[in-house]
Amino acid sequence: MTVTTTKLVAMAIAAHPDDIEFTMAGTLLLLKQAGAEIHMWNLANGSCGTAVHDATEIVRLRAAEAVASAQIAGAVCHPPIADDLCIYYEPGLLARVAAVIREVKPDILLIPSPQDYMEDHANTCRLAVTAAFARGMRNYATQPPVEAWGGDVVLYHAMPHGLRDGLRRLIHPGHFVDIAPVLDIKREMLGQHHTQKDWLDFSQGMGSYVLEMEQMARDVGRMSGQYLLAEGWRRHSTLGFAPLDADPLRQALGAHCWVDPAYERSLDEKPSST
Repeated sequence: MTVTTTKLVAMAIAAHPDDIEFTMAGTLLLLKQAGAEIHMWNLANGSCGTAVHDATEIVRLRAAEAVASAQIAGAVCHPPIADDLCIYYEPGLLARVAAVIREVKPDILLIPSPQDYMEDHANTCRLAVTAAFARGMRNYATQPPVEAWGGDVVLYHAMPHGLRDGLRRLIHPGHFVDIAPVLDIKREMLGQHHTQKDWLDFSQGMGSYVLEMEQMARDVGRMSGQYLLAEGWRRHSTLGFAPLDADPLRQALGAHCWVDPAYERSLDEKPSST
C-alpha cells in the first residue's frame, strides 16, 4: 500500500519589503530546512521608502530586491497589492489576501504583531487574520475567485520592531526560535534590500540595518534564556483555525523552538468568580 504525505506549507505575510527579513526570515529558513514549502509576501510595494527615487523607480527596485531575497531563501515570492501607507482593513484588500491564502493553503502563517508602531504593520496583521478565518467560507467571495478551503492553519505573530507596542510597552513572546544556525542566510537576505538601508539611514538614523536586525535577535535571545539569537512569536488563538492544541511550528522545528512555560501558564488563567 502506498502512503502519501502532505508537505508542510509555511507562509510569511508582512507589510513592506524587508519586514520579513527583519523579524521572520530565520524561522522561515528553518522551516525550509525541515522540509516545508515556504512563501513570502509583502502586501505593500515600498513606494514611499526613498528620499531619492520617484515612485515608479523605487517600486521597481524594491520588487527586484524582494525577489532576490526570496530566491536566496528558496521561497515562492508573491507580488504586492498596495502602495505604502495604503494598507487598510477594507473589503477590497481583504478579498485579495483571502484569495492568496486559499491558493497557498498554508499550515503555518507567520504574520506581524497586532501591536506595532506603524499602521501598515498592524493592518497587515488584521487582514491576514480575517482572510485566514474566511478561508473555508463558501459564500465569502475572494478576488480573484478561489474555491473555499477548509484546512487547518495556525497563525503566529512576530515581534514588533523594537520589541515594543505603539505605547512603548515591552512585548513578550511565548515561542522562541533559535536562528543562530541560519543567521548568515538571514543576513544575506536582508542585505538584498539596498534601497531600504538608504531610506532607513535617511529617515530614522538607524545606521547599519543589518546590525540592527542582529541586535534585535540578540535581545530576543536574552528574553528566551535559552538561545543566543532568536526570533519571537505569539501563537494566535486557534478558535476557527485549527484544533486547540495545534502547534505545527513547535512540532516542525523541535529543539530549535522553545515555548516559555510561564507564558503558557499565564494564558490558562481562569476568569475571576467575583
